[in-house]
Amino acid sequence: MIAAMKREITRADILPMADYGRERKALRVDMVAVKKNRRVEVGPVATFYFENYQTMWHQVHEMLFIEKGGEGQIADELAAYNPLIPQGDELVATVMLEIEDPVRRARVLSGLGHIEDHMYLEVAGVRIDAISETDVERTTDEGKTSSVHFIRFKLTPAQIAEFRKPGTRVLLGIDHVNYGHIAVMADATRAALAADFA
Repeated sequence: MIAAMKREITRADILPMADYGRERKALRVDMVAVKKNRRVEVGPVATFYFENYQTMWHQVHEMLFIEKGGEGQIADELAAYNPLIPQGDELVATVMLEIEDPVRRARVLSGLGHIEDHMYLEVAGVRIDAISETDVERTTDEGKTSSVHFIRFKLTPAQIAEFRKPGTRVLLGIDHVNYGHIAVMADATRAALAADFA
């Protein structure tokens, strides 16, 4: 599989689409294994998908394969997905608010404005607030939030050292007034995410 410690996808990392098409099934199986310990559910509808070079490499290739935009599409995909690769002192997550029923989804999202400002990681009792991407405003003027958010947690060297220790208690939480939930991160997930640090 692709090296996990790389910090940027370059043009040289992009496979020819014919090659990717031939390898796609096996690569998707590998990606399921990679993502297994990079996913944390917080409450009934919020799921944090922690990204790294591997997950973004796969996502870029999927977009190129499905949309068939050719060479002209590559630069756009790299610009979109490279910022989601952690740079050695952080964890980066795509947070999905997953509600199947469209009526319920609209109702719930209408009460979760600025939920991204209420996400946090807690490492050995120390809270680290999420930093949300600012490229797009994800809450409407009416207070309805997006179902997709991109966040990062910046850790100090001391926090990274604690995070790396087996058995360290790591919590992932949301303390929005209309959505208050905490999840204890499994040690297998903590260990997988520890590899994202330099």
